[in-house]
Amino acid sequence: MKLELRKTADGSNTLYVPDLDEHYHSFHGALQEAKHVFIQNGLLNQKKTSFRVLEVGFGTGLNALLTACVSSHMGYTIDYVGIEANPVPVELMEKMDYPRLIEDKNAAVYYEKIIHSKWSAINSIHPKFQLIKLEERVEDTHITKKFDLIYFDAFGPRVQHEIWNVSILKKMYSFLNFEGELVTYCAKGQFKRDLKSSGFEVFSLNGPPGKREMVRARKIK
Repeated sequence: MKLELRKTADGSNTLYVPDLDEHYHSFHGALQEAKHVFIQNGLLNQKKTSFRVLEVGFGTGLNALLTACVSSHMGYTIDYVGIEANPVPVELMEKMDYPRLIEDKNAAVYYEKIIHSKWSAINSIHPKFQLIKLEERVEDTHITKKFDLIYFDAFGPRVQHEIWNVSILKKMYSFLNFEGELVTYCAKGQFKRDLKSSGFEVFSLNGPPGKREMVRARKIK
């Protein structure tokens, strides 16, 4: 899969997939989108100080990096699992240059560890943050441990519709602890209806720049 490095409106980089005509992040700002959707409205909404996070669509590792930084700053203990069917080449991840824009003196060290972490192994990014990267399709993922938070960051329904259907959403529901949450940038009407039919309580929230809404969904049974 051909990938092209592109700069977004907030100065942070993303990747563009010409064959799909799709970006990995919002062209209005990769970093500000990740912070708004997954950190502000996901991670910082958690009531615990020790929890497990699943990311569907590990991509460039930006969400993992931001989570590692917050974990260190806030003292959260986090076990993080990232699923990615098509890993981004390490040499391209090294060009993303995210630490330059993140106000954490250890961001560069964390990102270096994240992008060079071994797949299917437990990697310690710092004492409070452990990472497991799984190279597989979410359709094929079988995880026995439960999660408190899911970052649902796959390509959008237009190009990856098979990830946004009811069967996958029910699988996400089964992966969560009671009152666990899923957050995503997508707020399409059909997606929200499918979340509800899968058992989730659905909240429409203000979206990041360039998007009117985003979604937080909670397991309620």
